[in-house]
Amino acid sequence: MPLKAVLFDFNGVILDDEQIHHQIVADLMRQEQFTLSQEDVQHYCVGRTDRACFHDLFALQGQPISEFRLRRLLKVKAKIYRQHLETLDKLPLFPGLMELLTQIQAAQLKLAIVSGALRADIRAVLKRLSLDSIFPVVVAAEDVKASKPDPSGYQLAMKRLNRQHPGLNLSASDCLAIEDSFAGIQAAKQAQISVVGVAHTFPFHMIQRQANWAIDYLDQLELDRIQAVFNR
Repeated sequence: MPLKAVLFDFNGVILDDEQIHHQIVADLMRQEQFTLSQEDVQHYCVGRTDRACFHDLFALQGQPISEFRLRRLLKVKAKIYRQHLETLDKLPLFPGLMELLTQIQAAQLKLAIVSGALRADIRAVLKRLSLDSIFPVVVAAEDVKASKPDPSGYQLAMKRLNRQHPGLNLSASDCLAIEDSFAGIQAAKQAQISVVGVAHTFPFHMIQRQANWAIDYLDQLELDRIQAVFNR
């Protein structure tokens, strides 16, 4: 089956902001009188929604979090994150992103974002980069009940692409996901989607063990070779 669509994760694939998120989470947890290691934040937060992240970090401390307290933390984190991005003269994109998007568009493939980030944050970044029109389908944290590695975000993205493009008849075997986290790779694979893992966040050898293809940087993604595999 030919490749028809490329589904991007957002944080850690498009925007180089994982460390920003990590620092905000660590600071907020410190205010809650909890001390976290970098490994704790990576394990429980990378590739997942903020809701899932805070929920599991509190459980790690043996203190289940109330819905009221969780909502307050989510609101504060979102505000701090947006304020931080607004202070940046240039958004931290990963090298090779724009060139890869040009290749994908030239190949007339459909594009979507499947992320645990908030819709407002994703749309604000895309608008600032003048990319909002090429990502008409965005599945964000608010759209699904379960965080990655649950596959529902990818399944919803395929449904929305099919709704937007009648006659596309998109299935999982026609899609390629680009992910940087273990949770994201697992989500795509549970949706039966092939995955390119990019070693932006975790070492190459760890990504290589889980993804169908592994690359260090986005500019190493050889779209024509991947298309050839799909066409077999």
